[in-house]
Amino acid sequence: MQSVFSGPVYVVGDNIDTDQIIPAQYLNLVPTIAEEYEKLGAYALCGLPESLYPTRYVKEGQLDSAYPVVVGGRNFGCGSSREHAPIALGSAGCKVVLAESFARIFFRNSVATGELYPCELTERLCETLKTGDVVTVDLDAGTVVVQNTGKTFKFKPLGDVRPVVDAGGLFNYARKTGMIAK
Repeated sequence: MQSVFSGPVYVVGDNIDTDQIIPAQYLNLVPTIAEEYEKLGAYALCGLPESLYPTRYVKEGQLDSAYPVVVGGRNFGCGSSREHAPIALGSAGCKVVLAESFARIFFRNSVATGELYPCELTERLCETLKTGDVVTVDLDAGTVVVQNTGKTFKFKPLGDVRPVVDAGGLFNYARKTGMIAK
């Protein structure tokens, strides 16, 4: 599985809730239907207030984002238990969310769906980085390297959840490991 991801970051603050990640009016899209899964990505993070986030995560009329890494503050993914939140980010092309902390249900849904790697930072980066900064995230080393400065930051190891995300989610992992029949 891929363990190194590089690209520009999209930076958000604290308490980004699931309504901001994927507003309720888009929950009628069914992620198991390929064309609806694609549409979900177009709406990822569209619930953020434009006054605070003038750069949109996914440009109008696009299905994918230019930002494979999202950097957040504390309590990323709080709010409801909707699994559409990590699915929408994954559909838009997000590979990794780096945050100071995650709402438990968002973290679990990220792992269960296998859409993205939820990596918990050891220090606050949402005030250090700005949207568009290019980073390299190395899951094996547990590091984030900012390309224009060379500064390195750490995040906590994913531990036992890493192989689940690597496999593409809980059901794929269970099939791969023989927990359920293929």
